[in-house]
Amino acid sequence: MSPTRQARGGGSNETVAFRATDESDAAGLEALQSLVFPTLDDRQRFKREHYLRHLEVFPEGQFVAVDCSSVPECLVGMTSSLRLNFDFSRPDHRFEDVAQGGWLAAHDASGRWLYGADIGTHPDYRRRGIARGLYRLRHQTVRRLELAGQLTVGMMRGYGLHRDRMSPQRYYEGILSGAIYDPTISTQMKLGFEPRGLIEDYVNDPVCDGWGVLLVVHRDCDIPPRA
Repeated sequence: MSPTRQARGGGSNETVAFRATDESDAAGLEALQSLVFPTLDDRQRFKREHYLRHLEVFPEGQFVAVDCSSVPECLVGMTSSLRLNFDFSRPDHRFEDVAQGGWLAAHDASGRWLYGADIGTHPDYRRRGIARGLYRLRHQTVRRLELAGQLTVGMMRGYGLHRDRMSPQRYYEGILSGAIYDPTISTQMKLGFEPRGLIEDYVNDPVCDGWGVLLVVHRDCDIPPRA
């Protein structure tokens, strides 16, 4: 795929396919990162060389979604993951603790948990079940490798608009009660992820004011296909 090619229009769900990430995707994935996370500190975005390293570190945990109707095919979704032995008694951590400069150097080949470092969908292709498909691929990896489950920290993407009116805790409680819909956390909860608490200063991004939510789904739980 050309690193400058961008998806247009979205097409139909039937044109989108999921597969393992390949070395030839690296440049396109770097471009996609800027579209998916436009306000994220650029130092926390994965670059071409990072994606190549991810394939060396843990190839089983890297996936993309592509629009097959485009010639060449367009990258429209991606996820990167690694294995960790996560200490739930000390859940507070930062994205950098895991990403290690983007290289996923925290990967532990004997880790019992699949940690989702990122997931994203091209803006033109959102609300088409692409993120759901990527989460399901990650869960297949969990089961194939007989891991405990998958976990991630979801960005409270709606909080940045409310930070002058309410505390992070109040916003989080609103998500849990259903009174507040957060475009990231609420969606992840619908997929079966269980919120385990707030994480402060997880990333440098104004859309969430740095706040994230620790989310867990165990191996024996199913991530449902799109209804």
